[in-house]
Amino acid sequence: MENTPTQLSERDSTVLSIMLLVGVIGLLGLTLDKYGGSRVEVVIKEPVATPSPFAEIELEASAAYVFDVNKEEALFSKNSETQLPLASLTKIMTALVAYESAPVDSVIAIEKESIDIEGDSGLSEGDNWLLSDLLGFTLLVSSNDGAHAVASAVESIPSDFEDEAEEETSFIDRMNSRASELGLVQTYFINETGLDPNLSISGGYGSARDTVELFRRAISIAPELLEDTAYSEVEYSNGGEEMLVAENTNEAVNSIPGLIASKTGFTDLAGGNLVIAFDSGLNHPIIITVLGSSIDGRFSDVNKLVSASIKAVGR
Repeated sequence: MENTPTQLSERDSTVLSIMLLVGVIGLLGLTLDKYGGSRVEVVIKEPVATPSPFAEIELEASAAYVFDVNKEEALFSKNSETQLPLASLTKIMTALVAYESAPVDSVIAIEKESIDIEGDSGLSEGDNWLLSDLLGFTLLVSSNDGAHAVASAVESIPSDFEDEAEEETSFIDRMNSRASELGLVQTYFINETGLDPNLSISGGYGSARDTVELFRRAISIAPELLEDTAYSEVEYSNGGEEMLVAENTNEAVNSIPGLIASKTGFTDLAGGNLVIAFDSGLNHPIIITVLGSSIDGRFSDVNKLVSASIKAVGR
């Protein structure tokens, strides 16, 4: 008779299953005792959004624009496309057109007509200035007589802005042609100083975004043109024996780290305007414009935007 495998009864199978289950539970109990009965949970946290450094900023300015030059993108914008009076920010274009139209070592004679323009910046009739010095001086102290002297002298010099059908193009036409070439769609000029011709018309108009682009292009084309505006004061020769000490109209010049260039503007119609370029660190330039602030508010507005820009770039 052959030996056959022993078959487990249904009862024996059930008993064996219960014993195995008890063993597993016992083993699990030992494991829990070893680790203090604790249970490990994996919790996935949602990323917390970091608020923008510009989120809580309050400005007096009607419009503002902050531009990251390296990334070619806006960091902050407030009514940046709105056309507003430029006041003496107009002189940035005055200086750029003059720089592109005449040799910088040209000698500019200061005439009475220029001295009679509103404002006294220290120029005297009969002074003889190098164009390069007069441009630096005009931008630093926002000299109206300097801007007029530059425009009057350069206007007589033929330039690439002139139409072949015309014998002569006015300096203001050259300024407006250059604005068009640079794509400044909200910008046009009535005079070279930015002074208000009357109570309802400004000497120049533009947007905060246009002003940033004009400043960026001016620095790119002629960095030496605006380099004096990074200092609180500069000495110039007016052709005589004495040096003329000129003070920057930008009162925030010493509070802005890495300042590259700046230009102020103020008239009754425009209010307080200011455009600056500064290095936020490791050759990372930022350009900021505020338009339609107050005479003092423009400086505090820009300082707020400078601080926020440094935080934004460093994130």
